[in-house]
Amino acid sequence: MIHLYKLNGYNIVMDVNSGAIHEVDDETYQVLEFLRNELNDAEGLLPQDDAQRAELVSRVKQYFSRELYTDIDDIMEDIFELSDSGQLFSEDVFMPMAEELKGRNSVLKAMCLHVAHACNMDCEYCFAGKGEYHGTAGLMSFETGKAAIDYLVANSPGRTNLEVDFFGGEPLLNWDVVKQLVSYGRSIEKEAGKNFRFTITTNGLLIDDEVIEFCNREMSNVVISLDGRKETNDRMRRTKDGAGTYDLIIDKFKKFVEAREGEYYMRGTYTHNNLEFTKDLCHMADLGFKELSIEPVVAPSDAPYALHEEDADVLCEQYELLALEMIKRRNDGNGFSFYHYSIDLEGGPCIAKRISGCGVGTEYMAVTPEGDIYPCHQFVGEKDFIMGNIFSGITRPEVRELFTGCNVYSHEECRDCFARLYCSGGCAANAYHSTGSVTGVYELGCKLHRKRIECAIMMKVDENA
Repeated sequence: MIHLYKLNGYNIVMDVNSGAIHEVDDETYQVLEFLRNELNDAEGLLPQDDAQRAELVSRVKQYFSRELYTDIDDIMEDIFELSDSGQLFSEDVFMPMAEELKGRNSVLKAMCLHVAHACNMDCEYCFAGKGEYHGTAGLMSFETGKAAIDYLVANSPGRTNLEVDFFGGEPLLNWDVVKQLVSYGRSIEKEAGKNFRFTITTNGLLIDDEVIEFCNREMSNVVISLDGRKETNDRMRRTKDGAGTYDLIIDKFKKFVEAREGEYYMRGTYTHNNLEFTKDLCHMADLGFKELSIEPVVAPSDAPYALHEEDADVLCEQYELLALEMIKRRNDGNGFSFYHYSIDLEGGPCIAKRISGCGVGTEYMAVTPEGDIYPCHQFVGEKDFIMGNIFSGITRPEVRELFTGCNVYSHEECRDCFARLYCSGGCAANAYHSTGSVTGVYELGCKLHRKRIECAIMMKVDENA
């Protein structure tokens, strides 16, 4: 299976199953386009028999004009050579192995600790119901967090590197417990034979010098939330009394990032109200923030800020504009990173991870302040998805089983998608909230992800041109 597209003057060909990327001339692009359509098969394998190959070359020559005719033999020889080496029209050898590979990646390795089901902001689009997840406000006790870390250690056999994410609501509202839990994790690392990678996501209102110093020392990654320009940010991200938050947080963020010695991401959300999100990303880059991410809003379809199918064309244009702007800035020596364009064409995730995805409900779980276990933070509050409690363990294994079978091949719609080994079937929470099934397909999300992959690969091609 191959995917062909044109972007920024490049003719790009992806071999889906092998991951090989080719930048080709116009004539080769036309021939490959013909072959893809002529084979009339989602997996589109080229014939191996010499006689069949000669007959295929003959069909190609019959289709194209005499002007291209003289190059056909050379072009087809190159195509057959790439096919024989597994870099073009390669076979999908992974589908029969999908369940086995998924099984290899089913040991717990990460927990999202909801240390605060409370927030000091009142963001209109908050999927967490103003930080309370449509339930009762509360803060996680040290005892509950300690039990969660102990559970993670006990249920991660064979794994050395573990991740604990501090989340909310706003986790800085429970800052003392965060520090205590980090200290506890560090105190048991050696004896348990584990290495903890701690991360935190914050809206920034409570950032101070102590938070900056502690996060620099202990947090492998920090995610800070800003939607971009002041008018964009303040439209949705407001205080409890309705005031905009941009002026309250921007200097704190600048100070944090200037002092930051580890990884960070400036993470925003775009909605129907700011479809031209490239302007917001560029604004953040102009402020000196270089590690950026902006995500499409997750919202009920009737929300006034929700994204709809008719927004797709504008959004795809924005992703292209963003890629071109990033190339320009990179060439000018003032580049920045965008999360969805950070792909590794030579290494990257192993095939088991590419097939099984984020590990929701198997490798990764979320814990509420009361100790309830959910498949991930986006399922918290959905009572049908409670898996158990951190003190009693998994008491509803059938919920876990829902996600054990989640892989890219469990989605019928993914099987002929060129981006399948980049998205791994997409987000199970988005699928559930848009279709009612964790193995459903969030159509708009798929369109946007396919465009992001095309842009990211084009940027790699340009970098190596």
